[in-house]
Amino acid sequence: MKLTPTQTIQTALCLLALAQAGLSHADAQAGAVIAKNGTAGIAACMQCHGTNGVGNAAAGFPRLAGQNADYLAKQLADFKAKLRTSPLMGPIANALSPTQMKDVADYYASLPGWKPAPGTPPGNALSVRGAQLAQHGNWDKGMPACFACHGVNGAGIAPHFPAIAGQGAVYIANQLKNWQTGARLTDPQGLMKAVADKLSADDISAVSAYLEHPTNPAAGATP
Repeated sequence: MKLTPTQTIQTALCLLALAQAGLSHADAQAGAVIAKNGTAGIAACMQCHGTNGVGNAAAGFPRLAGQNADYLAKQLADFKAKLRTSPLMGPIANALSPTQMKDVADYYASLPGWKPAPGTPPGNALSVRGAQLAQHGNWDKGMPACFACHGVNGAGIAPHFPAIAGQGAVYIANQLKNWQTGARLTDPQGLMKAVADKLSADDISAVSAYLEHPTNPAAGATP
């Protein structure tokens, strides 16, 4: 059967999509090897970020599972370029090629993202204050809500704004302080620096505590 020009184009597009999906799957598989075993003398990612990329909240190691692949790859490149500073991540990023960075990013992006656990206990005054900042901001200081950029319920908006819901409080607090001090310089148009500079130490504690458990009904969160 002879295909019409339209059918030919549609068939080609379908084949291209299938090929790209196959490459993405292969990339994720290659990234899984690095995440689980390490490479070129560097430790496996899972040693700090957990077996399934869920992070280590108490130690300040972030959740990577379900994050946007472009965002994750950019962070690795930024560590390598010293736009983000970390004595742990710097050497790891330096040892990875751009292809390996993409592979690792594709792997973690393929994992399930954070979901609220049922039966979250009621929050305290700290998380209630954090909910206000995350959902509504503080317009007395000209500060927008976290969710205005990071998406509904902090689920992230690719490629620049990562998911922050369910991220450990220690990690969130550390990053906000890094924006304040200039230890992190990767924000588009200086946006995060401008927001972080408007936060007091108490604000940082509050919003970090809330974002670790953002479904808390007492904090006014929307499930």
